[in-house]
Amino acid sequence: MATEAQKVLLKYWGYATFRPMQEEIVNSVLAGNDTLALLPTGGGKSICFQVPALMKEGMCLVITPLIALMKDQVQHLKKLNIPAAAIYSGLHPNEVELAYNQAVFGRLKFLYVSPERIQTDRFQELIRRMKINLIAVDESHCISQWGYDFRPPYLQIALIRPYLPNIPVLALTATATKVVVSDIQQRLLFQKQCVFQTSYERKNITYNVLHEPDKYGVLLRLLLKYPTGSAIVYVRNRKRTHDISDFLQSKGISSTYYHAGLDTRLRDERQKLWMLGRSKVMVSTNAFGMGIDKPDVRVVVHFDLPDSLEAYFQEAGRAGRDGKDSETYLLISDQDIGQLKLNFEASFPELNQIRAVYQAIGNYFQIPVGTGRDTGFDFDLVQFSKNYNFQVLEVFHALKLLEKDGMIQLSEGISAPSRLYVSAKREDLYRIQVEQPALDPFIKLILRNYPGIMTDFVVINESDLSRKLGIEVSRVEETILTLQKLNVLSYSPHKEKPQLFFITERRNKEDLVLTKETYHDRKTSTLKRVQAVIDCVSNNEQCRNVQLLAYFGEVMPKRCGKCDVCIKRNSLTLTDIEFETIKSAIKKILFTRPYPVYELISVIDFYTDEKILEAIRWLIDNKILQKDENENLIWRKQLEI
Repeated sequence: MATEAQKVLLKYWGYATFRPMQEEIVNSVLAGNDTLALLPTGGGKSICFQVPALMKEGMCLVITPLIALMKDQVQHLKKLNIPAAAIYSGLHPNEVELAYNQAVFGRLKFLYVSPERIQTDRFQELIRRMKINLIAVDESHCISQWGYDFRPPYLQIALIRPYLPNIPVLALTATATKVVVSDIQQRLLFQKQCVFQTSYERKNITYNVLHEPDKYGVLLRLLLKYPTGSAIVYVRNRKRTHDISDFLQSKGISSTYYHAGLDTRLRDERQKLWMLGRSKVMVSTNAFGMGIDKPDVRVVVHFDLPDSLEAYFQEAGRAGRDGKDSETYLLISDQDIGQLKLNFEASFPELNQIRAVYQAIGNYFQIPVGTGRDTGFDFDLVQFSKNYNFQVLEVFHALKLLEKDGMIQLSEGISAPSRLYVSAKREDLYRIQVEQPALDPFIKLILRNYPGIMTDFVVINESDLSRKLGIEVSRVEETILTLQKLNVLSYSPHKEKPQLFFITERRNKEDLVLTKETYHDRKTSTLKRVQAVIDCVSNNEQCRNVQLLAYFGEVMPKRCGKCDVCIKRNSLTLTDIEFETIKSAIKKILFTRPYPVYELISVIDFYTDEKILEAIRWLIDNKILQKDENENLIWRKQLEI
């Protein structure tokens, strides 16, 4: 018999059963437990808070730093007739107030906000009047200074818990080390530890690292191995997406490219082509991937080294969503490790340089000190850098650090269509139609064509309105602005250019102090993650799957047998007659007593140390040899072969 949670799942999403671990997480939340859920990319994290929130009276507060995710999920919920709203930088002030009012008066089931929003006096004033049934913290690794995307504003989440006594927190993330798992629960003030985690192991995915100078040639050969299914090629810079896509097309492989610098229409168009299978290969920066759940991705190739194993694991994990065998390849050449270290250094400009960029931004937009909060501007990064004689990358990384500290927010051309909200009452509208007949056709048209425009902001198209009214677009815009001056409606015009928003008031250059966690601690933890990437690609002796799982604190009982390391070791030792001779010698020696590795090697004659070590590694991986408490090798008699 179906549970209540399963009935909700079926009613809104059409699924009769939950994915692995989802139902356990839902039940934990329903029981009122603070819960940390670690689910892989594509594992259905949103279901874990949406189902219990729909089952309980009140509204779920969702905290996430991803504006695109907010917009996507709110749109999806509204299609399911579930009332939802999002508050983020760039909205018209009246849009923000409307969402707040809907939340306070119980007209929403989900309210999405950024972590920076929690710090505002307005939010903290209103949250006490909202009937909240659950706090969902997405991308919860951001709260840990040891996480790979630490953001100090996340630390403010714990400050709202006293306003919401007995309301559980559900923290969600795709990847986290043991240290980060512990830190998340501590910083979110969990009443007791409660973690649900599926295994990070994806048995159908093979991880490979290829040391090759001719990356283009290797990439071509890899993609030709897979005549069916789709592929993703990840690169570090925008220009290379174009270059590689052109190269593949010249070789007869259908390909397109994607990065945040493309306009929204083009990004959507290319993503659709790839999703429909009309383009086999998507060449992209890490801007591509959120919400992508294409089942037939057979191969994911990283053309450049990723910044962290967390990022690599999530991106590689977009392969094989249908459960079929899939491959991932990380291509590395001699200069890549040096370049990764240079990228790391560039990511942390000197503090004085960050202050100089911040001051220049304030001057550029003519924002007096102490003002500017919640204001946004069109922002051309290249032009700004030229104006102030800065290096573009230097400015970009400085702004990213300021963004993570909650001072500003960058939007790389996220499309924001025009939106209208009629705030006037019907009797006031009628009066204006009578007193100003020239405005009557426009008012009638928007009321007829945009149902709901008197209760919420709706997306409009000025060109469409101009066609229906038989007037120029400029006249439509003039009419809208006239009605806005008359306090009839609120208008948020279309935005396509990149935006820069001031989250806080502008500070004096001397008062700009990045916190220790933001700069020094983040730099230290980032360096550790960079080193982990270098260690992984340099370790050609241990199974790739074993290495990745070990990084996340998961012990894999034996090697995968399929990755580049395993294949090499199989071909080097298991097919070699010498191996059987070495194995027999090891067995005979260890039946007398345990031996340390160095001593065992010294007592076996006729073979090189490397050959003996290869045999020992294989025997350990396959649980024939093990180490005792003194790190001496012993033969496991029960597994004798």
